[in-house]
Amino acid sequence: MVGLSSAIGCPPRSWPSPGPQLVRGGGPARSAPSRAYRPRPRPQRVRIGAVSLARNRMAVAAAFAAQGMVFISLTTRLPDIKERWDFSELDVSATLLAIVLLAGAGSVLTERLAHRLESALLLRAGLVGIGLGMPLMVAGPDLAVYWLGVVVYGVALGVVDATTNMQAVALEHAYGRPILPSFHGGWTLGGLVGAGLTLAMAGLPLGATAALALVPLACAALPFLRRDTHPGGPEFVGGMEASPVPWRPIVLVGAGMVIFYMVDTASQTWGAVYLDEVFDAPSRWVALATLPYLLASLVTRLAGDRLVAAYGAVPVLRTGAVVACGGLALVTFAPTWPLAVLGFTVVGLGVSVVAPLSFSAAAVIAGGDATGAAPDRRRVDAVIARFNQFNYVGGLLGAVLTGVVGQNQLRLGFCVPMVLVLALWPLARHFAAIRTGTATPVPASEGA
Repeated sequence: MVGLSSAIGCPPRSWPSPGPQLVRGGGPARSAPSRAYRPRPRPQRVRIGAVSLARNRMAVAAAFAAQGMVFISLTTRLPDIKERWDFSELDVSATLLAIVLLAGAGSVLTERLAHRLESALLLRAGLVGIGLGMPLMVAGPDLAVYWLGVVVYGVALGVVDATTNMQAVALEHAYGRPILPSFHGGWTLGGLVGAGLTLAMAGLPLGATAALALVPLACAALPFLRRDTHPGGPEFVGGMEASPVPWRPIVLVGAGMVIFYMVDTASQTWGAVYLDEVFDAPSRWVALATLPYLLASLVTRLAGDRLVAAYGAVPVLRTGAVVACGGLALVTFAPTWPLAVLGFTVVGLGVSVVAPLSFSAAAVIAGGDATGAAPDRRRVDAVIARFNQFNYVGGLLGAVLTGVVGQNQLRLGFCVPMVLVLALWPLARHFAAIRTGTATPVPASEGA
């Protein structure tokens, strides 16, 4: 728990002398030409910095959770969408591919706007876009409206992907300690809630899912962290300072995030199919490929802040890589489906902190905490928006490689992430930029 900082108020106001006071019972006050009262000072504006920062943190965590809830609600409703529009497997794949590509475009758009507009404003716009696009997908009257919903939702998803992480890294710098893993834990928790709501609403029409859009719309009104404005100068060109961004180490950190999303996509996209085709597991248990994975990811992410603070990012990542490799080996060679489910659970425990730590490291390398000065959030925001593209690259590669290699024998498909996850061991040293507990705190801006 963060201790409260001292109250910040305005300096005492110097008031003019009120003259003789009016005193009951006689005295000099009777000779005063007029009644002179001592003016009551205006109440001073007091704000506790730590309280404001905590409100910002809760708001960003809620945005992560809302995004995860809507995303998982939609993906778990894909069979209903497929049935409603009489889609083929190719049509469903086209929907998923379109959302990924549009999200990438939304992330690029965010990068372009990051140096002009507050990430808080962009995040609100993205949440509103999700709140508008999702109902069009599940309750639209015709196919044209459905595809309009796909476009709106996809672009907004990319904007929210980028801006939630912009806000998260800014808060991490303000707190001066690792907090990104718990933010991503908020996304996982929202996904679990979304999956549970899908089960609870299974007997309702597909259009009833549109009610969930109220959550991101409500989140758009929350007090997100406001970016301090910096006067533009001749060194600032197109949203990036003339001093070059060190892209090589950022790309190496991004390679770690690509590997994570390959493993993550393979587990979540192909896990249920794996249990069904390889083991012929009972249909009611097929979802266990994803649910324990998400639960294990949530546990590790919520514990990730303290793990990184206690041991550092490098050993946490290397240990996680070995654990995940063991879990994927168990998935690949499991003789029964319960052991395969256990393997997916172990994978979730091992790799789930890679993505949040990737954003942390990229932000530090970009200059958010390297000089001892307050971070230039325009620069960091633009880098984070571009860095977010590694998310979609990893997701596409994970879905494609696992399916292509395992097209005849899906066990072989899981050999790909089993081997590639070990690449996190040498890549982990590039995450050493995350200095545990030594980030330079920045002034806590009020929620915008």
